[in-house]
Amino acid sequence: MEKPAYHVPVLLHESIDGLNIDPNGVYVDVTFGGGGHSRSILKKLDKGRLFAFDQDEDAKANVPDDDRFTLIDQNFRYMENYLRLFGVRQVDGILADLGVSSHQFNEAERGFSFRFDAPLDMRMSQKSALTAAKFIADSSIDELATVLRQYGEMNGAGRVARTLKSIEPKGATLTTGEVIQAIQPMVPALKANKFQAQVFQALRIAVNDEMGALKAMLEQSERILKPGGRLVVISYHSLEDRLVKYFMRSGNFDDDLKKDFYGKPLCPFKTISRGSINPTEEENENNSRARSARMRIAEHI
Repeated sequence: MEKPAYHVPVLLHESIDGLNIDPNGVYVDVTFGGGGHSRSILKKLDKGRLFAFDQDEDAKANVPDDDRFTLIDQNFRYMENYLRLFGVRQVDGILADLGVSSHQFNEAERGFSFRFDAPLDMRMSQKSALTAAKFIADSSIDELATVLRQYGEMNGAGRVARTLKSIEPKGATLTTGEVIQAIQPMVPALKANKFQAQVFQALRIAVNDEMGALKAMLEQSERILKPGGRLVVISYHSLEDRLVKYFMRSGNFDDDLKKDFYGKPLCPFKTISRGSINPTEEENENNSRARSARMRIAEHI
């Protein structure tokens, strides 16, 4: 049986066009994964350089044999510091394809998917000690309910939290299948997949501090991008997209556009895309992961 592709890049052509690549520029792909976006960037470069970030050990197998490319095996929340180690203080473009790769979803033992019965792991970095099972064990009911409410946008978060804590004594051996079985009585009719996805999304975001990492990367992009440099971000749920939209539009996460004494907006970015850019119907048909994708593009002023 043929092994599925590591990851099919979403909005590939649109994101590369959005970067407006200078063949001699310096670019950053903060979510390397299967390397699809990175390889397309490299095709556009002449004497330019590309730095990529990925904290997943599995991604190292996809590194291209190209002297212009450097993979940094760290979370992109440390982008600024690690680029400085390579003597880079400003770049011409940053690309982020957020979320979980197809490979991570398809590898049962990674515990990202409720399609398999496997250890409840969900770590994007295998170096981390905090699995989803440990997160449940270490959290109070109130803490779990807050996570489910904020990151899963769930109704009845308290009831789900109490249920998760009731099976928590299994600790580090807790599995995805046991979670699905435990929450089954609460699943709304005809909405099983959505309900389960909300629970798993909330746990995954909390375990990997995805929102904190996204905020850190966006804030650093303002300092790292050259004037005219492009920021291209592909997100997959409203929590991510809202942060990206607010930051590009106002320069902060409260969507509070500051103005100077003369009423001139002080946002450091100019939005290039009007609203979000969505995949075509053809891409949605060929790549199910694309269906929830939203891309936004901004240029540093």
